[in-house]
Amino acid sequence: MNRRQFVTQMVGWAASSAVCPIGARAQQQPGPVIGYLDTASASVTAHLMAEFHRGLKDAGFIEGQNVAIEYRFAERDHDKLPGLAADLVRRQVAVIAAINTPSVLAAKAATNTIPVVFGTGVDPVKFGLVASLNRPGGNLTGVTQLNNDMEAKRLQMLHELGPASTAIAMLVNQTNPAYSEEATESARTAARALGVNLLVLNASNQSEIDAAFSTLVKEGAGLLLVSGDSVLVSLRNDIVALAARHAVPALYHRREFTLGGGLMSLGPSLPEAYYQVGNYAGRILKGEKPADLPVLQPTKFELAINFRSPDITSLFA
Repeated sequence: MNRRQFVTQMVGWAASSAVCPIGARAQQQPGPVIGYLDTASASVTAHLMAEFHRGLKDAGFIEGQNVAIEYRFAERDHDKLPGLAADLVRRQVAVIAAINTPSVLAAKAATNTIPVVFGTGVDPVKFGLVASLNRPGGNLTGVTQLNNDMEAKRLQMLHELGPASTAIAMLVNQTNPAYSEEATESARTAARALGVNLLVLNASNQSEIDAAFSTLVKEGAGLLLVSGDSVLVSLRNDIVALAARHAVPALYHRREFTLGGGLMSLGPSLPEAYYQVGNYAGRILKGEKPADLPVLQPTKFELAINFRSPDITSLFA
């Protein structure tokens, strides 16, 4: 495959991936208080939190002026989430913005009265978060990126780019079963249809990532799919470095990987999702009910290709 063919194929994938829409502690200031719950850390999501604040501003709220925000970050430790969610409920925040599926589940378990605006990669109906996408019906609504459905498409894309590979490795964080189990099954179904072997490797910390790449090399997997997970995003520098060291072309779900040297990524626009979560939180503060706000789906997908990545040479061999 030459470079022109590669770019043409990528553009085709970007076009075919589009779907239609369905629709630190806060400063003590007068006004309502939003609880912000995230599985990651502030340093990892700072650029995305800026979009959350922009969505909030467009709804009429600016932190420190007419709204306060109580931030809670689990720092990749999902076991902290129930306690952090309970703390926000005790503080009687007006609305909780829950980012990533484990945070959403913790917020849902902590309250059935305080409005919760979620950002998740799973099907919220299937996971019992809402009654339906158009009419959520309870105290939760938000944005779903349908990352699980995307895993099959990413795997198919990888296979078409490297059809000679009979085995594809997939990194998952099994400490996040709410996402990893469905994502793995989606990828397995696609792999069976393509007639390739899917090697599922757990990776939730540095030592497990090292072990996963050792297994990948030993089993002869020629391609790598990195599933959507906030923990894996926080470990992206290590993953990208190991993929380059072993010359394994990898496809990621977020552009942060390609910005950090990875080969390519395909996924929904995450800044757009954070913006919508902030905007919905502001609309709820102004009196709208989560039960009446339809769950939003992505309207665009981002394909990022890093032509400076050392992994790209193996695709042009």
